[in-house]
Amino acid sequence: MKFIGIIPARYASTRFPGKPLSDICGKTMIRRVYEQAMKALDTVVVATDDERIYEGVERFGGKVVMTRADHRCGTDRCLEAYEGITTPFWREQNNRDTVIINIQGDEPFIQPEQIETLMACFDHPDTQIATLVRPFTEQDTQTDLENPNRPKVNWDIASGEAKMFSRKAIAASDGKYYRHIGIYAYRADILTQITKLEQSPLEIEERLEQLRWLENGYPIRVGVTTLETIGIDTPEDLEHAIEWYKYNGD
Repeated sequence: MKFIGIIPARYASTRFPGKPLSDICGKTMIRRVYEQAMKALDTVVVATDDERIYEGVERFGGKVVMTRADHRCGTDRCLEAYEGITTPFWREQNNRDTVIINIQGDEPFIQPEQIETLMACFDHPDTQIATLVRPFTEQDTQTDLENPNRPKVNWDIASGEAKMFSRKAIAASDGKYYRHIGIYAYRADILTQITKLEQSPLEIEERLEQLRWLENGYPIRVGVTTLETIGIDTPEDLEHAIEWYKYNGD
């Protein structure tokens, strides 16, 4: 099995324009994501629609491809990037045995162990798509559980497959609560299929892209991590991340 990490990165953002190029203690956010991903993967590529990000990645020696600006989501951008770094003949021979890992460009402290947990989901030969969850702990508050910006997952512990994603507090089959960690992996042939799907009713209601896949019959295998992630959506989040890094970074 070949694994390829792709990091979609846009410059435009309503809440935080230019976020990928934000400085975190001497390195840009996109560079920190890239270097963390490289600890677990042999191939990592940034997929962007902006020259500033493209040039920024080139400056630190990373691999980067330019993609269209009109993609609906990061999944679509991942497909274009994958097609941009491979040939049609190579894809014909290798799509079934290649997995694309969609790594969020605003997770500068993603741990290689989390990526490895996601990769291990494909030890199951029937896995088409995989994602990560983290169980809520005693340190999490009721506010954390009810936070709509932290989607939760109802998944079947026995089968290891997701049943529902929601911004509301929903429990898994064991009665416990699990937070969704927004990193995905797809077999390349499946990635090609799911990017052609129309938006589904549940996806529109919850504003969660992965519900489109479930509603169209694509199973999503769940990997469990106990490691916390620090996603950065706003300038305030960046300030907290910088403070965290000063005490916990390498």
